[in-house]
Amino acid sequence: MFGFLKKDKQLAEKATLFSPVNGKLVPITEVSDPVFSQKMMGDGFAVIPTDGNIYSPAQGKVLSVFPTKHAIGILLDNGVELLLHMGLDTVELNGKPFTIFVKEGQALTPDTLIAEVDLEQLKAAEKDNAMVVVITNMDKVKNYTLAVTGETAANAEIGSVATKE
Repeated sequence: MFGFLKKDKQLAEKATLFSPVNGKLVPITEVSDPVFSQKMMGDGFAVIPTDGNIYSPAQGKVLSVFPTKHAIGILLDNGVELLLHMGLDTVELNGKPFTIFVKEGQALTPDTLIAEVDLEQLKAAEKDNAMVVVITNMDKVKNYTLAVTGETAANAEIGSVATKE
């Protein structure tokens, strides 16, 4: 009689992940920064962008916007936390190449434009432009799947993350 409640709970446990930008999707193990590639912060993926329009990698809400604008914390509807880190070693740029369009508490969908990144400024500063998405609370994750790699488009479905019961 109340089976619909169980079904809703199962749906809430699994969240779809999307490419945040047009470019080449790679597993996090291929990122040049060992903090990410060795999964010290958690599992995830990166996209080497072909343009600077950065979208939300999932449905959820903004947890935090770093003062240096290089990273955004996202809470998914299933409780998984993501860190969208724009470029490597970009904290020292003090926000210069980033224009942020979201604020803390704002609801997100894969169609939400989070930021614009000036890729030419990253290149001029000799910074890696990988857009890294990391699951920062892996202790809550039952299963993470990266379904595709290679060329991808912003908003394309690329995998999923499911929480433990």
